[in-house]
Amino acid sequence: MTKIATWNVNSLRVRMPHVQEWLTRVQPDVLALQETKTADPEFPAAAFSELGYQVNYSGQKTYNGVAIISREPAVDVITDPPGLDDPQRRILAASFGDLRVIDLYVPNGSEVGSEKYAYKLDWLVKMTEFLRGELARHPRLIVLGDFNIAPEDRDVHDPEAWREKILCSTAERQAFQGFLDLGLSDAFRLFEQAEASFSWWDYRAAGFRRNLGLRIDHILVSAALRPCCRACSIDKEPRKLERPSDHAPVLLELEP
Repeated sequence: MTKIATWNVNSLRVRMPHVQEWLTRVQPDVLALQETKTADPEFPAAAFSELGYQVNYSGQKTYNGVAIISREPAVDVITDPPGLDDPQRRILAASFGDLRVIDLYVPNGSEVGSEKYAYKLDWLVKMTEFLRGELARHPRLIVLGDFNIAPEDRDVHDPEAWREKILCSTAERQAFQGFLDLGLSDAFRLFEQAEASFSWWDYRAAGFRRNLGLRIDHILVSAALRPCCRACSIDKEPRKLERPSDHAPVLLELEP
């Protein structure tokens, strides 16, 4: 069984012990990280090597940053897709055999109608075109990460309170559907799941304890990989730790 996971760690420097513990416990083959907030010269590659993992990363100080931790060496690594001239470190693509993995940290957007919201929507349009090309070249494709979009009302703890707010607006959801229209599937929804299943909870107002969450971390799979999917789950255990990330890992299990 191949295990592929995604996790917004909200600062690798702060959360490194959590990531090391999770890797040891779960033993994924590939773990895509977002919001590492670590400049490349400071990335703790040696700590991952000690656990038997290879690393590829694209980071910047204080903000953003993505990384792919893997058992096998990556090839055909891309950090700057054609047509997306953006200094923010939000994209990392790599291949492992015939499996193509694209790690995304989608912009948050701040609030509907803001300049950051317009930037997010434009970014999503350009990403859709990039994924279209990647899918044509790589039939066995996985796109995963923090999408900063709750695709449906069932992915929101209080749909009415979030109606047309950032992460839940119609335009954002249409952009997410645009990814699916390329031929990708939301792996989490390929399986029966408990109601009120979320991957992010605000630190404020006891959000996690009260399960006031959103499902904004996703793993999308191509049509060729759908028959290989055996399970997809959210691991809430790391969210219970002291000084946790506000996100929980999402794990996909694939038959080879």
